[in-house]
Amino acid sequence: MQTSRKARVKLVIQIPCLNECEQLPDTLADLPRHVDGIDEIEIVVVDDGSTDGTSDQAVEFGVHHIVRFPQHRGLAVAFMAGIDASLRLGADVIVNMDADNQYRGADVERIVAPILRHEADVVVGDRQTDRIPHFSPLKRCLQRWGSSFVRRISGTSVNDATSGFRAFGRLAAYQMFVHGRFTYTLETIIQGGRSGLVFKDVKLDTNPVRRASRLARSTAHYVYESAGLLVRAHGMYRPVQTFAYAAAILFACGAILCGRFLFLYVRNPNYNGHTQSLVAGFGCAILSFLVGLLAVLSELLVANRRLLEDVLARVRRLDAELARAAVARGDRLEGVRSTGATPWRKASAP
Repeated sequence: MQTSRKARVKLVIQIPCLNECEQLPDTLADLPRHVDGIDEIEIVVVDDGSTDGTSDQAVEFGVHHIVRFPQHRGLAVAFMAGIDASLRLGADVIVNMDADNQYRGADVERIVAPILRHEADVVVGDRQTDRIPHFSPLKRCLQRWGSSFVRRISGTSVNDATSGFRAFGRLAAYQMFVHGRFTYTLETIIQGGRSGLVFKDVKLDTNPVRRASRLARSTAHYVYESAGLLVRAHGMYRPVQTFAYAAAILFACGAILCGRFLFLYVRNPNYNGHTQSLVAGFGCAILSFLVGLLAVLSELLVANRRLLEDVLARVRRLDAELARAAVARGDRLEGVRSTGATPWRKASAP
């Protein structure tokens, strides 16, 4: 009688970097060499056009793979490049974390556990931002409001929408798509939630801050970019609601203006000085009709986008399978520089 052989589980930890030569060594040293339920661990550093020798530092500290851009392309692009590389390297679970040593390596095991237990497709590390000392009251308020808005759009229960410490199952990673360049944190939750992926939070603590964020020049800049992203995401993933609200407002304005004209005309039929209300009211009604048509067309485009995302997910899966076969043959993956470092493997039972 033959016994089925248990499949080996591979974890790939991807770390997007931009000029992190000083912080990267501590981040790498803190990563766990063994995680319960994981047979093999590899590290991928995505160098987003660093000019301080970040890639060389990563090689020196034993990183297994490097994806390097010749110039800065943005955090969202670096994140997606890491996802693609991790899938092609055969990852069953992918963990994304920042290179600034904000998160604790010991929490990697906690964040992948729900995926290994098949309780979630995506796990987000909840930093409990109300307890972070260096966050100002304004920033805490913005974090709460932004996360609440993302929960409403995405249909998820994620508490810390801007957290970069996340774990993805392989099937969920196939379905991750980011259209912007500024950040991936908000859009991946919205896109994943609207695609039916199951999200789960894991509460964790963070290390003391060592440097200011490089994602945005200031809080105002971050709010400006994030607000634009949320508006676009709302229109992209919930177009009927977006345009229906606008159409309803225009229709209400038109009804009020036309009602005003009729009321004044009934009171004094001989006075014709209120025709402006009638013209403006009809204009609002026409605009309301046109915006309603936009809502219908947008919903059709959403259906088309969903089909395209499904096709792209299947193509990504096929590409990953071909790449894993190439790695097994010893071939080099295009766009991925392997350093030759030995993967961190679980010790065999005696």
